[in-house]
Amino acid sequence: MSDAVISYATLILADAGLDITADSLTTLTKAAGASVDNVWAETFAKALEGKNIKEILSGFHAAGSGPAATGGAASAAAGGEAAAEEDAPEEAAEESDDDMGFGLFD
Repeated sequence: MSDAVISYATLILADAGLDITADSLTTLTKAAGASVDNVWAETFAKALEGKNIKEILSGFHAAGSGPAATGGAASAAAGGEAAAEEDAPEEAAEESDDDMGFGLFD
């Protein structure tokens, strides 16, 4: 529960354009009436130091459209590989075990 409270406090501070520090997170959570260990505030503040939360969050919508484009390219590549695999059995059929001096049922 503490991590959720700190997460919300982080989002509030980022939306307000304020610095995300352990002190500001602790102050905000206390003002909301939540009891949070200082370790959570320190961990979040250290992890987010120098990062723009709004920029990170705005990148999620762009990431959603990326795999679809990649998936299309991957399926096209898979189609090319499938065509190559169809040619491969013919080459294997030309080389027989009989050519090596033994057969499958000998």
